[in-house]
Amino acid sequence: MKNVDQLQSVLIRKIDSFENESGIIEYCNELILNKYRRFYTITHPDTNKIRAWQAHSQESKCFVPLKGRFIVSWVKIDCFKNPSLNLKAESIILDSTCKKLVEIPKGYANGLKALEPNSELLVFSEFFLEKSLKEKVRFDSNLWFNWNKYD
Repeated sequence: MKNVDQLQSVLIRKIDSFENESGIIEYCNELILNKYRRFYTITHPDTNKIRAWQAHSQESKCFVPLKGRFIVSWVKIDCFKNPSLNLKAESIILDSTCKKLVEIPKGYANGLKALEPNSELLVFSEFFLEKSLKEKVRFDSNLWFNWNKYD
């Protein structure tokens, strides 16, 4: 039988909407919020900044587009002390007008780049800040993914 940690994978979920005379409600009934301890927003005023790679051996994250568009990428880390250079990153464009969210489980590195000025993401984090900072590992943004193809 496989270890539970081995079964975790990145999940992409649709954000649905409902509209009536009172307004519009956007929702995702499949997102389990009780595992998250905090949230924050990331705003990129321009499209030049690459925020990569942040890796978490123990913490999962969830990214939701609020404004504009981001390319969000992730890669499963094989060794947090010395990862392979040939790991395969995957990605999705998160767009605030065609909403989806992405849940990235522990054991992955994530990175992102705004595709429109002033794009904004909502991020749910499984750990409080102090614990998150202690287990986070950063890797060079030039590894695993060609961010330049989104210039």
